[in-house]
Amino acid sequence: MRSNRTTSVTEFLFSGFPKFEDGGVLFFIPLFFIYIFIVIGNLIVFFAVRMDARLHNPMYNFISIFSFLEIWYTTATIPKMLSNLISKQRTISMIGCLLQMYFFHSLGNSEGILLTTMAIDRYVAICNPLRYPTIMTPRLCAQLSAGSCIFGFLVLLPEIAWISTLPFCGPNQIHQIFCDFEPVLRLACTDTSMILVEDVVHAVAIIFSVLVIAISYIRIITVILRIPSGEGRQKAFSTCAAHLGVFLMFYGSVSLMYLRFSATFPPILDTAIALMFAVLAPFFNPIIYSLRNKDMKIAIKKLLCSQRMLSTSTS
Repeated sequence: MRSNRTTSVTEFLFSGFPKFEDGGVLFFIPLFFIYIFIVIGNLIVFFAVRMDARLHNPMYNFISIFSFLEIWYTTATIPKMLSNLISKQRTISMIGCLLQMYFFHSLGNSEGILLTTMAIDRYVAICNPLRYPTIMTPRLCAQLSAGSCIFGFLVLLPEIAWISTLPFCGPNQIHQIFCDFEPVLRLACTDTSMILVEDVVHAVAIIFSVLVIAISYIRIITVILRIPSGEGRQKAFSTCAAHLGVFLMFYGSVSLMYLRFSATFPPILDTAIALMFAVLAPFFNPIIYSLRNKDMKIAIKKLLCSQRMLSTSTS
């Protein structure tokens, strides 16, 4: 907050939300149901993979880890969004803001690395099918999953620690619906040229991941098109369609948000882009993985039927 004299900011005010009096509750209801769907949908995908022995392979293991991360990725921001929509204060403490940035972006980094790993997994499975079982062993699969999460959380620690040392003594209004690097850094009472450095670092990481996934899928599509039978091509494409759809949604929205450098968008467009990658992409992911995959649909039906039988036997 700010007083007549220059004092340290102890909390931030979100200005990207409609006020409660202006119909904030109307946005609360759909966002609340979207969040519930994201949590339940990803939990179903996670447990369906874990409880069906036929899905105990690298591809579905990566999908289950991704679904688990999605739950916490959305939990880092949406509950606070819901609170702000029905609250008149719409504030967050300095520590709360730093923690939100850390967990949201750490989980997002872990998901991005996992998506890159999934692309490489599909590349090996389709382009080197005979060597796939010896390359993607259960041990390597577990190491890649754990490494994605560990690296995703460790790589942001220096950045968050640095931001925590910056002086914040001026305006405390964040023009966004959650704490993010650029809106927060613009409030620091120091040289704002560091924002460009932040943008470059994030851009390099995003472009590198996109290039790895794009090159993998260019190679995959080339190999699939050489398959002589139409049925074989369709089966090969179906194993990659879900991952490709999630990749396009995730990195498409992230690129809109973080690959614009000094370009500025109208506040309403900024909010729409933030909602796209923080809310809508996680909302569609369990739908894509369950509807585009026959084995997954069977596993989900088995999971739901077993839960229904369990509840009827106990009652």
